[in-house]
Amino acid sequence: MILLILIFHLLIFKSELASGVIHSWTGLYTATTGIKDLPEFIGVNLFDDEVTGYFDSKNNQFEIRQDWVKELGEEYVEDQTKSFRDFTWKFKENLKMIMIEFNHTGDQGVHTLQQMYGCQWDDEYGATDGYSQFGYNGEDFIKLDLKNTDWVAETSQAKIIKQKWNGGEAYYWKNYLERDCVEWIKKYMMYGKISLERKVPPQVSLLQTDSSSPVVCHATGFYPDKVKISWQKDGQDLHEDVDVGETLPNHDGTFQKRAELKVTPDVWKKNQFTCVVEHKSGDPIHMILNDKIRTNSAGNNLLFIVGGQVVAALVLIAVVVGVVMVVKRRSGYKKTSQSDAGSNNSGAALVTYDADGAVRISGRLMPFYTRGEDSC
Repeated sequence: MILLILIFHLLIFKSELASGVIHSWTGLYTATTGIKDLPEFIGVNLFDDEVTGYFDSKNNQFEIRQDWVKELGEEYVEDQTKSFRDFTWKFKENLKMIMIEFNHTGDQGVHTLQQMYGCQWDDEYGATDGYSQFGYNGEDFIKLDLKNTDWVAETSQAKIIKQKWNGGEAYYWKNYLERDCVEWIKKYMMYGKISLERKVPPQVSLLQTDSSSPVVCHATGFYPDKVKISWQKDGQDLHEDVDVGETLPNHDGTFQKRAELKVTPDVWKKNQFTCVVEHKSGDPIHMILNDKIRTNSAGNNLLFIVGGQVVAALVLIAVVVGVVMVVKRRSGYKKTSQSDAGSNNSGAALVTYDADGAVRISGRLMPFYTRGEDSC
């Protein structure tokens, strides 16, 4: 079980918009017990780097989170709502079943079951890939071997579930991930083309809490999410004393990122330090460190860098559910950009939620999906 104070960040694997782009559809479900203020079931849909839909067992209604998704119509919302309502019961029953295998039914602690599933599609070469995997109480539990149409048990308790799910359940997921899920990606591409291809340049500021704190180069308001922030000393790339943060989402669908430079005032006044921000929306932006650096009072510290909505969420919720699953990209997608997203091909995924259904995902996720052709 994992209880964490809420800090969010969204990192969905996505290639740069070059000659070919790998698009992804991702679904993420979480069922919990033992947390009073968190819905027992939460489901989230993501397309490429955007949360497109949200559902939880308290509101019991699917909500669209991107304007362009509304083009799919009211029938889409109704189908999503029905699918999520049907799946809520099944997913909670799966959690109970797994708790029995672990002999956890008698305690009053917090237990979580999380599924990540979905697919990828390369719009240049047509290559596809799919994933479906589960985590229980922060550990890998069971995953689908798509090539061999078989479930792989990660724990001894999962072997019982594997016996129940092999056969029809495995073939269902294989059929969905290789066919229906990919068709949904193409449909989303058609409806979201204008939104997904837009380019918004970053706004760059140099910030500092006080004279002894690191200097922060903060870029915000940019889209898409791929950006590179670096520091230079007298025109040469600087790697020591530089800490580059991860790309984080803003509430309006744009992104932000920062790079800290640890340097004393006497050193930076004797040399020229420059922050360079590179984004596909235009030419690189150069910000030279000088006396005009913005400072922050004690009442307005650098917490705003992680976004106002995240700070609000920290006040609203004291604890959240995080489920860590170590996942690995399948081969065949070597073109995916890895240089500037602050992420790797494998790693832990931490998923958290706030009271308004905001979702932040740390680490690299692999997709997932609910039953029914209209559940994407």
